[in-house]
Amino acid sequence: MSYLKDTSAEWYNISNIQTIDSPALVVYKERVAQNIKLATGMVKDISLLRPHIKTHKMREVAQMQMQAGITKFKCATIAEAEMLALAAAPDVLLAYQPVGPKIDRFINLIKAYPNTHFSCLTDNTTAAQAIAEKANAHNIVIDVYIDLNTGMNRTGIPALKAMPLIDELQLLKGIRLVGLHAYDGHIRDIDPAARKKNSDEGFAPVAALKKQVQEKYGQLLNIVTSGTPTFPTHNTREHVECSPGTFVFNDWGYKHGIPDEPFEYAALIITRIISIVDKNTVCTDLGHKSVAAENPLPRVHFLNAPDVTPVGQSEEHLVLKVADSSLFTPGDVLYGVPVHICPTVALYDKAYVVENNAVTTEWQVVARNRFINF
Repeated sequence: MSYLKDTSAEWYNISNIQTIDSPALVVYKERVAQNIKLATGMVKDISLLRPHIKTHKMREVAQMQMQAGITKFKCATIAEAEMLALAAAPDVLLAYQPVGPKIDRFINLIKAYPNTHFSCLTDNTTAAQAIAEKANAHNIVIDVYIDLNTGMNRTGIPALKAMPLIDELQLLKGIRLVGLHAYDGHIRDIDPAARKKNSDEGFAPVAALKKQVQEKYGQLLNIVTSGTPTFPTHNTREHVECSPGTFVFNDWGYKHGIPDEPFEYAALIITRIISIVDKNTVCTDLGHKSVAAENPLPRVHFLNAPDVTPVGQSEEHLVLKVADSSLFTPGDVLYGVPVHICPTVALYDKAYVVENNAVTTEWQVVARNRFINF
């Protein structure tokens, strides 16, 4: 007899769980569809929704988003961009500044998939010139967005210092400035009012830069901003595209850190008890290689064993403290919610797809790879 909570009536229960080896990534298709529906209902115009696909990296999920009316996407890697092109996505922003060989890969991608419109970021003259020169050599023009630093402090140029770069871009052949990119993933206040205040303050210089460019060049730049936390703030702005990503699967971090948002868990990790260590300790097969390990323990929370405490993890093992290990049995299944779903998905070649509480098919996590064809 197991200590575990009876899962038979729970939404996450998988009736044919014994057909799935562990650890495994499972995706609940109906919940994915519901999260997509919620996101599309939160924007005034669906053309202003440009979801980031870094979370799911799956062609089938992108197709579900397109079936819901979404035509614009954001991604971070060439492989993600190519996966979107293979899914016939009309508009793809590579939210990354290509340098070195990545420029050649990006140009090859543009030429190979003419039915998808590609664009990318830049935040300095050196990189912009390199992109422009190679694009010009191939007789193409690449649309670019200025990457603005609104507080993430990893890439981008402050909006107040961006005008000289914009002036320089106007003179380059091979690229065309079309917009501003202002990701504010650092804004994660649990209080919605504080989150909105910080979001508004970060966005103000971006809006001012857009106005300055319009006055000087008569050009109305597009703006792409927001992650999942600031989505409810930016989705009220006029002519601003929002690019949430995590919403499609959601995770423990956002569910508990951004509790005002309506998105539900749509992807879990399953693991099994493999050993009873002592009267208060058990071990599972969920190691570093199976769940994102950038956060401190706990990196996963178990829906059907909420009282267990992760105390140690190695490559293939997760050790748990329990009240009474005699109530556990080797082979018991735990359904886990990762603290961070995005890098967790990237650890798996495939996801098992659950419909009506049973695994019905598998989806390849295509874009976990750095290369597909280009």
